[in-house]
Amino acid sequence: MLLLALDTATPAVTVALHDGDDVIASSSQVDARRHGELLLPAVDRVLAEAGLRLDAVTGIVAGTGPGPYTGLRVGLMTADTFGLALGVPVHGVCTLDGLAYAADLDGPFVVATDARRKEVYWARYADSRTRLTEPAVGRPADIAGEVAGLPAVGAGALLYPDTFPRAHEPEHVSAAALARLAVERLKAGEELPAPRPLYLRRPDAQVPKNYKVVTPK
Repeated sequence: MLLLALDTATPAVTVALHDGDDVIASSSQVDARRHGELLLPAVDRVLAEAGLRLDAVTGIVAGTGPGPYTGLRVGLMTADTFGLALGVPVHGVCTLDGLAYAADLDGPFVVATDARRKEVYWARYADSRTRLTEPAVGRPADIAGEVAGLPAVGAGALLYPDTFPRAHEPEHVSAAALARLAVERLKAGEELPAPRPLYLRRPDAQVPKNYKVVTPK
């Protein structure tokens, strides 16, 4: 087994290689505006660090978000392209699940990432492997009652200490954690779904109001 894991659902552009026993190479860079520019060089970097070629990869793991439209689609399109080119399966794992796994907490807690527009993408967890609620998006003040008193991880939690007073790192997801979680699930016989994006809301870019289409006569 050699899994290539990647995630671009948060400001972190993160890539890792897992050989079935553990992560053998990884790379993470935080830059919310350069996902498309940074992802492929990161893939080259981890392959070089491991001394392997892309055609050695036997499967792809992609973080499915939730996340902003532009950044998230960079990772998912890249994962699908690699899967088609190599003829290997592509597995989807919720980005929030990767953050929860990296947090390694035993009791109930919350994962919250920055959704911009003064909102967070969030979900509640029973422990680092068990999600209790579907990923959702909302304003921190509106969900305060649902997360009250719980520890929280992720950039969204760190941004809003009034709602998440017990917030701490990890701030962003790592592909290393995503890969470890995917391998654990696969070894347990779980069938991971194909990567389908969790956008949860419309893209930030919108067609201007009163837009007029101009066509030649």
